[in-house]
Amino acid sequence: MDLSVTDPDSILDTLDRRLVCALQLDGRAEPGRLAEVLGVSARTVTRRLGRMRQTGVLRVVRLPDVEDDAVGALLLRVRVLSGTVDAVARALADRPDVPFVDILLGGQEIGAVMLTDAGSRDRLLYGQLPATSAVTETTAHAVLHAFADASQWQAGYLTEQEAAALARPRPPRPAVRPPVDDLDRALLDRLGEDARQSHAALAAATGAPESTVRRRLNRLDGLGLLRTHVTVEPRLLGMAVDANLWLDVPPGRLAEVGEALAGHPQVHGVFATSGPTNLLATLFCPDHPALYRFLTDTLGPLGVTRAETTITARAVKRAGVLLRGRP
Repeated sequence: MDLSVTDPDSILDTLDRRLVCALQLDGRAEPGRLAEVLGVSARTVTRRLGRMRQTGVLRVVRLPDVEDDAVGALLLRVRVLSGTVDAVARALADRPDVPFVDILLGGQEIGAVMLTDAGSRDRLLYGQLPATSAVTETTAHAVLHAFADASQWQAGYLTEQEAAALARPRPPRPAVRPPVDDLDRALLDRLGEDARQSHAALAAATGAPESTVRRRLNRLDGLGLLRTHVTVEPRLLGMAVDANLWLDVPPGRLAEVGEALAGHPQVHGVFATSGPTNLLATLFCPDHPALYRFLTDTLGPLGVTRAETTITARAVKRAGVLLRGRP
C-alpha cells in the first residue's frame, strides 16, 4: 500500500487516530488499559493495533538515549547535486548513529540528526561527506538545549481527561546515572526495534527469566531510559505539512520563545542551536495556509527577527526506524 497516494481517512479512522495518540502518551500501555480509557473493548484495541502494526502504518520504538536529552546532538543540513538525493539519504539512513533523516522539498537538501562520539562525527563531517562528489555543502548545528522533542508531541485526538489518565510522569534525571550491563543493553536494543514487546517475548529473546526482565525494565524506566516514540506518517493524522523553522531570536528572549513554542500543539521539537540561527522549531500543519497562519499569528508576536522555513518532502528515517517509501 502506497501511503503517499492513498487517502489518509481510508486508512486511519478516528479510533485509529485516538489509539495512536494514546500510544504517544504511553507507548507500552497494555490493550486493557487503552480500552478502559478510550471506552472500547480490549479485543477492538488489539485488533486495531495489530492491523496498523502488521501493515507498517504504526511502529512504537524506544527513543535513542542522548546525554541530557538532546544536548550535543548534531543537526545536519546536507546539500547535494540534483539527482543524487536518494543515494545520499540512503547512506545517512544506514548509519545507526543517525536516527532521523528527511529529504527536503526541492530534492537538493537532506536534513538529519546525528548522535555519536567525536571520532565518528569528525570522520563523517571532515572525511566522508567532503569526499562524496554528490555533496556540495554541509552545515552542522550543535544542539545546546532541548525545549521539546519528538517524544512529547501529541496529535490531539484525546480529551484532556483521557490524556491525563494515560500520561506517564517523566522520571527526574539522576545526577549520576548507574551503569547498564549486557542484559540491560540487550533489552534496550530489542525495545529500539519494537517497544511494545511483552515481558515474555523479551525474556525469550534474551534468555533471562520473565521476572528478571520485568524488574530490569522497571529499573530502566526509573532511570528515564524507556522513552518511546510512535512512528506514523503525519498525513495519516491529518498533518500534511512537516516544516522546520530556523529562527533568529534575541539571546535575551531565547528561553522565553523556546518555551512558548514548545507548548504549541503543532510543534514537535524545539532546540536552541549553534550556527547562524539560534533556535529550531519543527512542526506539523494540516496544510500550507495553516503554516502561514503559524508564521504570522504565532511567530509574529514572539519577536522573532528572522525565520527560514524548510518543508519536508519525504521522511526517510524517524527515531531509528526506516520508513516505507525509503529511496
